[in-house]
Amino acid sequence: MHTPLTQSFEVIFKRIRSSDTLLSKSTISTAMAAFILATVSIGFAKEPLTEGETDPVMKDFDPYMIKALYGTDAKGLTGRFGAEGGMADLLTEPAFVELIKKHDVKLFNGPMLGDLKPTSAKFWVRTAGPAKVQIKVGEQASAAAETSATDDFTAVMIVDGLKPFTNYTYAVILDGRVIQKDAYRFRTAPEAGQKVQFDVAFGSGARYVPSNEYAWSNMAKSPPLAYLGLGDNVYIDVVDRRGAQRMFYYRRCLSKAWREMIAGVGTYAVWDDHDMAMNDQSGGAGLDADWKLPNWNVFRQNWNNPHYGGGKEMPGTWHSFSLGDVDIFMTDGRFYRDKKDKTMLGPDQKQWLLEGLKAAKGKFKVIASGTMFSDGADKDGKDSWAGKWARAERDEFFDLINDHKINGVILISGDRHRSDIWKTDRPRGYPLYEFVSAKVTNQHTHQTFDNAVWSYNEGNFWGQLSFDLKPEDPVMTFKCVDISGKVVKEFPLSLSELSHK
Repeated sequence: MHTPLTQSFEVIFKRIRSSDTLLSKSTISTAMAAFILATVSIGFAKEPLTEGETDPVMKDFDPYMIKALYGTDAKGLTGRFGAEGGMADLLTEPAFVELIKKHDVKLFNGPMLGDLKPTSAKFWVRTAGPAKVQIKVGEQASAAAETSATDDFTAVMIVDGLKPFTNYTYAVILDGRVIQKDAYRFRTAPEAGQKVQFDVAFGSGARYVPSNEYAWSNMAKSPPLAYLGLGDNVYIDVVDRRGAQRMFYYRRCLSKAWREMIAGVGTYAVWDDHDMAMNDQSGGAGLDADWKLPNWNVFRQNWNNPHYGGGKEMPGTWHSFSLGDVDIFMTDGRFYRDKKDKTMLGPDQKQWLLEGLKAAKGKFKVIASGTMFSDGADKDGKDSWAGKWARAERDEFFDLINDHKINGVILISGDRHRSDIWKTDRPRGYPLYEFVSAKVTNQHTHQTFDNAVWSYNEGNFWGQLSFDLKPEDPVMTFKCVDISGKVVKEFPLSLSELSHK
């Protein structure tokens, strides 16, 4: 990423190399040290991986989109449409239009299922150019939507009149053409109080790695009712180039395996550093940074969440929803994170979380975070809730759980490329368990920790929460599932173990 700071040091080094003046070793060392510090703190761009691609659609589209929207350098700065390129620009090029025809992908991305409720569901699509789109579920149909360049040719449609916890198949009607595939099937959410059993998958560390994309197909077969993307859902690492950001979403959503999963699994997402900005970066207070609102708009156009923070008045990626007797809070620990103000969430999101927890009626409450909660888990809290700057805010909602006798709280998180179970004992309440899973497709691995209840980093995997709400004492079982579909670890917890006595 080119920031004013790194640009200044690049200028300095160019002058050093071109100057006839003999500079002292101390001068050069000081400049080098400052440059290294700046670069390490910001992070390096992780350019798109293409090695091992076998999908004929991706083999045609991927190199074309990378060159057009990202460019030839490792920082995404040389795409031929500039900072704000996108589908509208691609469609001006006859070669791209020919690829659309060749592979018959006017329905370019999606459908993506989301916002599951007992009697309704939302469906997201992106079309290659303006189109009229509708969703049909049995006898029920959404209102027709028209896609345009204004929202990057995306649309979200709602189908109502469905029955709770019921299996359905559906079709996409695109410009009058009926598109129906085996993956176009889903189950609605259960009602509160309904004694049912279902799974919720979660993970992060999901860079597009062609050889590992089959993970999503196996996840779809498990099958979870929903998938929670805890950030680093795509690795973008570009702050102020929306064209490069869009390219990463286009290619992930073209993936056959990803499409299979999102078509039938309710998909919910927040961002973390690599899909908001750069490694370990935070947004800070307010919306003064000129990249924040444009980057949020790109995120919003590429997911199917119930809501996006507080909307345009207070944008973010946080949101909450319920699946029967399970309440889920997806937190955004990046957009308003400010170490100076000692906040991970910012005041508005913190208030939303505290009020939401107090009002939650579900037997289980899942609090999801892109970064870890537990002390001693990693990096001495440099980039997590365990940092001295973040602990007071974390402990505020931990204390709320005790003060208001809120039962059934479970913590899940991502960021570290491994799978963990952590236990936090608390003198005034039941232990809080944190389940980490952050290496769905990524190649890079982080070390395991002996002080965890369990810590694992072999291969790739996702996390799965299996909720059995049928017994008098309901049970949640955490599972670590490797990308072949094999269960590596099971860890059950009954509701009585997560309750105030």
